[in-house]
Amino acid sequence: MKQMKLVFSLLLALFFLLPPSFVSATKSYTPNVPAIYVFGDSTADVGNNNYLPGNDSKANYPHYGIDFPHSRPTGRFSNGYNGIDFVAISMGFRRSPPPYLSLNDTNSHQILKGFRGVNFASAGSGILDSTGATITMTKQIQYFETLRSKMLNESNVALRISKSVFLFSAGGNDIFAFFLASNNSPNNTAIGLFYKTVVSKYEIHIKSLYGLGARKFAVINVPPTGCTPFARAKNPTGACIDGLNQITKGLNEAIASLFVRLVIELPSLQYSIGSSFDLISSVILDPYSFGLKEVESACCGGGKFNAQSLCAPNSTYCMNRKQYLFWDFLHPTHATSKLVGSTFYNGPAQFVSPISFKQLVGTDG
Repeated sequence: MKQMKLVFSLLLALFFLLPPSFVSATKSYTPNVPAIYVFGDSTADVGNNNYLPGNDSKANYPHYGIDFPHSRPTGRFSNGYNGIDFVAISMGFRRSPPPYLSLNDTNSHQILKGFRGVNFASAGSGILDSTGATITMTKQIQYFETLRSKMLNESNVALRISKSVFLFSAGGNDIFAFFLASNNSPNNTAIGLFYKTVVSKYEIHIKSLYGLGARKFAVINVPPTGCTPFARAKNPTGACIDGLNQITKGLNEAIASLFVRLVIELPSLQYSIGSSFDLISSVILDPYSFGLKEVESACCGGGKFNAQSLCAPNSTYCMNRKQYLFWDFLHPTHATSKLVGSTFYNGPAQFVSPISFKQLVGTDG
């Protein structure tokens, strides 16, 4: 008996000494939804841009991924996981589904049955196809259409798609492009036209996916772009650029109004909007309440606010990454992304509405 207790104690000790990546690899996962399909920009990309030519809008080099399992740069614009990973974890998955461009005959068997999901997001893209030069939102949705055509033509596959979550995280690049093209001072007429153009295109995207069977939409809206290290570095005072934040807030409100209308127009459509704008604004006002400390400068980069040069292999980076809001000049840290994922999944209503992501998952439609 004493020998058995000794063996058990040694095994238990060994388990706690194992690296986290090994422990997670042995864990079983029970997702709450059949699949997650992700569309968006660098806040959601998990490696699609790695497969594109050239070196722009990529994060597949150090120091990106320094806190990812095995310190591996994957194409995520983060020191570890991004917000999509943590939303997926909250829904019972290991992390984000794989990037679409990584799929092949050996790794897509379950995906073609309507399980697990796919991440179509591409850094640099926007809601508008004129934004960026990577995989446009229209192309991302066309990729899903191609995938859908390859899925088994069975009623249970269609049912799985209707119960799956279609997650959007985009709009920031559209705002930056518009603001910079307007010499940092667009007038009200131009802003109104910008809202109308973006919302019109967003509606087309949602209706296209709805026509392909999507019913549950989770949206992560645009954070306060004027408070990113990139924006602060452009402001001589180092403060947030209020004009940029106001445009962001207005676009978020316009998209929220779109969904209020679409839920009436499109039978069985359900949605939840996680307010990255309100959450990050609250963190900036009171970082200590959220377990953070540094909310102005990026952890990795160079120059003013660590935002005047990219996070690159020769860049300096902070040691206390768990205390930083921003990893690089635009993107959140692993710690911030964990906060985002947990908050939008569980609530409170202050930051996610009209229902939480968890409630969206639990609805029958």
